[in-house]
Amino acid sequence: MRIREIHLTPVAFRDPPLLNAMGVHEPWALRTVVEVVTDEGLSGLGETYGDLSHLQRLRAVAPSLTGLRVHALHEIHARVAASIGTDVGTDQHGLTGAGSNQKTVDAVFSPFEVACLDIQGKAAGVRVADLLGGPVREAVPYSAYLFYKWGAHPGEAEDRFGAALDPEGVVAQARLFIEEYGFGSIKLKGGVLPPDEEAEAVVALRDAFPGLPLRIDPNAAWTPATSVRIGQALEGVLEYLEDPAPEIAGMAEVAAQVPMDLATNMCVVTHDHLPPAIERGAIGVLLIDHHYWGGLLRSSQVAALCKTFGLGLSMHSNSHLGISLAAMTHLAAATPGLDHACDTHTPWQDGQDVVAPGALRFTDGAVPLPDGPGLGIELDRDALAAMHEQYLACGITRRDDTAYMRRFEPSFVPKRAHW
Repeated sequence: MRIREIHLTPVAFRDPPLLNAMGVHEPWALRTVVEVVTDEGLSGLGETYGDLSHLQRLRAVAPSLTGLRVHALHEIHARVAASIGTDVGTDQHGLTGAGSNQKTVDAVFSPFEVACLDIQGKAAGVRVADLLGGPVREAVPYSAYLFYKWGAHPGEAEDRFGAALDPEGVVAQARLFIEEYGFGSIKLKGGVLPPDEEAEAVVALRDAFPGLPLRIDPNAAWTPATSVRIGQALEGVLEYLEDPAPEIAGMAEVAAQVPMDLATNMCVVTHDHLPPAIERGAIGVLLIDHHYWGGLLRSSQVAALCKTFGLGLSMHSNSHLGISLAAMTHLAAATPGLDHACDTHTPWQDGQDVVAPGALRFTDGAVPLPDGPGLGIELDRDALAAMHEQYLACGITRRDDTAYMRRFEPSFVPKRAHW
């Protein structure tokens, strides 16, 4: 069974004004839907970033993949690497972690791999989770992912989520998400307000939802000294503290002095980062992300390495649609050492999707594995066409939280080791 053709469709969907250390989300989020079609008529789906530079890399490599077997994942990866060459890439898709050539190659390869696994599962009549070794859980817990946010994009009516700029607003946001999705843990995106104010919000969440695991992610906006101070102040409150300070060295300094594990999706983003991070004791939890760790199989291999060295696992999320949620759910279901609820942006998409309704749902804060073979999802082609039209009309080709923030706060400076 060989690849006959590949369809790449960039899409845009509405995104609320979510605040972070780099600025604020623009009104439109971008993704690319990847559809691989075989010579036997089976097709598979993948999803990845929608920034123009990434889309151009996908378009450049796609012709070289036609004719390859859908099981030839090593050859597909080699073709991607050859197409990219020594290009490191400058577009981080709104992410603030380290960039590298390996990360660029793996990010381009990932959606093709997911689509091929979707096809493999359909052909064999099994789920993708079965191709990854079989599920160890039939439903994957996700966490309520909270953001400081404006009530609306400037010039627009307030969205249904409302503003969250203080502890009361953050607690109200958590209550909404927990009522609608049943989440059993909570994460707050920090790096927006002074650290002591964000610590107050975490304590307010603890008081409002006693017993629920809590975490905060300042995206390296704090210095090591501030990270230590806040970490010590939140002893017994946090499940883990995610990326409070920059780089492996800064995280190692903090990790030696705080009572909770440190987690990351910023200072460890490729295999090369694992040895120094482990040697220095910089992290206790790794947030894997198949979008830039090279797909589902490579992420499974990273998970096995983490288990070997005693690292806990969770899963990172960026703005995404249902194809990614399905892939994340299959990976998490088949990863024995994944011992923390995963991140997801799904609530912020507020029902917008390219996946046909019914296959993906939240039950008590978890997503059950879809029943069908492969990823167990189908493409909603009308929704795909509508979101593609939105991509063509929105005028955004690259996510840039900082530039958008500076339209309204010209003096805004991205926060990195700022406090």
